[in-house]
Amino acid sequence: MEWSVKLGTVAGTEIRVHMTFVLLLIWVWLMHYQIGGAPAAWEGVAFIVSVFACVVLHEFGHIAAARRYGIKTPDITLLPIGGVARLERNPSKPSQELVIAIAGPLVNVVIAALLIMVIGGAVGLDELAKPQDPRVDFFARLAGVNIFIVLFNMIPAFPMDGGRVLRAVLAWRWSRVRATRVAAAIGQAAAFAMGLAGLFYNPLLILIAIFVYLAAEAEAQSSELQAISGGVTVGDVMVTEFTVLDTAARVDEAVEMLLATSQNEFPVVDRDGQFEGLLTRDGIIGAMKENGPETPVRTVMRKDIPTIDEGTPVDESLRIMQSGNAPAAAVINRDRRLVGMMNYETIGEMLMLRAAVKDFRFASLRQYRSRQR
Repeated sequence: MEWSVKLGTVAGTEIRVHMTFVLLLIWVWLMHYQIGGAPAAWEGVAFIVSVFACVVLHEFGHIAAARRYGIKTPDITLLPIGGVARLERNPSKPSQELVIAIAGPLVNVVIAALLIMVIGGAVGLDELAKPQDPRVDFFARLAGVNIFIVLFNMIPAFPMDGGRVLRAVLAWRWSRVRATRVAAAIGQAAAFAMGLAGLFYNPLLILIAIFVYLAAEAEAQSSELQAISGGVTVGDVMVTEFTVLDTAARVDEAVEMLLATSQNEFPVVDRDGQFEGLLTRDGIIGAMKENGPETPVRTVMRKDIPTIDEGTPVDESLRIMQSGNAPAAAVINRDRRLVGMMNYETIGEMLMLRAAVKDFRFASLRQYRSRQR
């Protein structure tokens, strides 16, 4: 995700923290400082860090289950409302998704049970229900939070695990696309109810509801993309007519091309046509302001642009661009020569065209059936 920094790598999975999580820690420190000074402030921060250590273990529960089915997890991103583990691909069977989704909450059940054993089992429901009260035992509060994580994550709404459990159950009878649509609709309804409750009880619920609603929408769109782009490769839809820049070109030449064409990204190639990088519109403007028009494009181009081949599925190309936070992907042949470009605009146009064809075929079928009657 954007605005996240890498903390480290564990068992091949990057652990990243979103900058909004840092803001959460600052807010917790200030709130506890007002209550009990510096000792209370640092204890509050330690408690939040402990909670998110449990969240990381929760995500590694998903990771362990996913690897059982040969699915890698490139990274985990910690957000103020929890963690998000990004799977390399979706599970191929509903039973696999069900196991992967349940594995995370089961980790929190084990953590809660161990913490209750540590404090001797002498903790009541009242103490477990007050994780925000610093007067309650630290481990009792942490156990209560783990129980809450289980209950919250089993809400049948994306991106919570309950939404994936619901989709897995529905996918036993329906297609994955239809199951995702229904699960997303239920999730959005839950988000609406959560936001309504936030108006009367806690405004924080409104922010969570917005996040849940958008996540459900994104999950539905991702599923639609996989359905519409099924069997479509990059070679079928890539852009093949575009203007390129030579590695010896200067920024002022790029400015001329920016004004003369409709492109926003210009591939940079060497004399043999091999892809070297990408100069974006923002990169051109920034270079003009900071370095001047005579700056060589090779010094300001982006070199982290992913490369793919013509046989790559369209939905895979989208995942590659998103994971690398790249505006485009370069399509190259075996000699590393540039043969095409993929960007978000290209994928969007492909989706609209295929959806239009699908609607046209559906309308034609309805007309045919009406005439048969």
